[in-house]
Amino acid sequence: MPQAGELYEGLEERFRTIGHLRHAESMLSWDEAVMMPSGGGKMRADALAALAGTVHSLEAAPDIAELTDTALAQEDDPWRCANLRQMARVSRRARALPEDLVTALTRASAASEQIWRTARGANDFDAVTKGLEEVLGLTRERGHALAEAVGDGTEPYDALLDEYEPGLTRAAIDPIFGELRDVLPDLIDRAISRQVPAEAPTGPFSIAAQAHLGRTLMRNMGFDFERGRLDVSHHPFCGGEPDDARITTRYDEGDFLKSMFAVLHETGHALYEQGLPPAWRGQPVGVAVGMALHESQSLLMEMQVCRSAPFLAFAAPIVRRAFGVDETDPTWSAANLARLATRVERSFIRVDADEATYPLHIVLRYEIETALLDGSLAVRDIPDAWDEKMQSYLGIGTAGNFKDGCMQDVHWFAGLIGYFPSYILGAVTAAQLWQAARAALPGVEDAIGAGDFAPLLHWLRDNIHGQGRVMAGSDLIVRATGRPLGTEAFLSHLRARYLGEDAAS
Repeated sequence: MPQAGELYEGLEERFRTIGHLRHAESMLSWDEAVMMPSGGGKMRADALAALAGTVHSLEAAPDIAELTDTALAQEDDPWRCANLRQMARVSRRARALPEDLVTALTRASAASEQIWRTARGANDFDAVTKGLEEVLGLTRERGHALAEAVGDGTEPYDALLDEYEPGLTRAAIDPIFGELRDVLPDLIDRAISRQVPAEAPTGPFSIAAQAHLGRTLMRNMGFDFERGRLDVSHHPFCGGEPDDARITTRYDEGDFLKSMFAVLHETGHALYEQGLPPAWRGQPVGVAVGMALHESQSLLMEMQVCRSAPFLAFAAPIVRRAFGVDETDPTWSAANLARLATRVERSFIRVDADEATYPLHIVLRYEIETALLDGSLAVRDIPDAWDEKMQSYLGIGTAGNFKDGCMQDVHWFAGLIGYFPSYILGAVTAAQLWQAARAALPGVEDAIGAGDFAPLLHWLRDNIHGQGRVMAGSDLIVRATGRPLGTEAFLSHLRARYLGEDAAS
């Protein structure tokens, strides 16, 4: 029997190798979305499938369960114990999945995503149906295999949710989603009826100037360009690793605010990655606790902080300098930019949606993907279901407009079924965290108004980023805010910002 500590160190080395391979996987996926020529798709899908198979075989090694149990009995360090529990969880999920299913789903998802990139611009839903049907079928198999391994009547969709937010279930989601679905339509109507008109600045806005603006604001927020970069892709995302965080955006020469806020959103993700505990790089305990917390970091920065009047008062001169505009033009004033940044509008595109309508975009996707998974909705019927729900929730239709409807997001085509709920939970968590941060840091809004993100970032590093996965997300929220997650802070924030009601403290 290995001495106390030796067993743990051996497991840590094995998972460090897995971490290196996942790093390579992440970089190949980023390159696929940003740099890869279209002709490289087949070989890239095969390479990603091979990497996924290799990682799976290492994670599913049959001795890991016994070794982690034995090591846990030897260890008393809380971080090492948490790392061992995460190793056991990773391995348990891997053992539930046949390797050929893992490689098949990886290959199918990569191929489907590649088709989507071209087909979306062409508004061609027929082009993606076959690939999506294959991805969906394999995802069903994956969900059933994971659910069977858990037992206790676990539903396949819950097993998929657990991949993105450990412990999350539909039973936890449905009350939150139901409340927002009931409350938000009236709030949206009232917000639209009282908002002041705002005239957008006139373009065109050069891509070079937009990119410069994005990088300037990223630096102000605390992004470390020695450990990350900003590029262009079809769909904004944050990928990479803590010491190599890759942000992407897309540019519209007629509307610079879309890209600006996409960059601010993705920077929130990247700051979380760059703030993960350095001592635990490559270990299961050293990663983000879950995607709801990850989305909370992006939405906290984009929605709570960077659409606030103090931030926009700071940012307005930077924006004007970036585009070399007349400072006396009222459309470029901080007040007008704030009106534009907090405008409520029923619109088609999720990533461009305001924070009041945004949750309804997610409820729609949640309802469709659960129906797809249980077989009550066929892939060919997605456009009709999408149009029906858009009209029901937001009063606008998408009939025939696939690129701005059911084809706008990469998630399903890339096999990320079960991810969408993280966005609403992230928005709700962001509001609760921002409320707690303001209580803990009385001058934080003044600091933001001066372009100083350091107090907020330090608080987030201490309470969220630096904790890695040492505790469950629900416990981390209680630790940071003093109470379990609820909708109160989020709805209070919306009523204060959009209806002029006093915010709860």
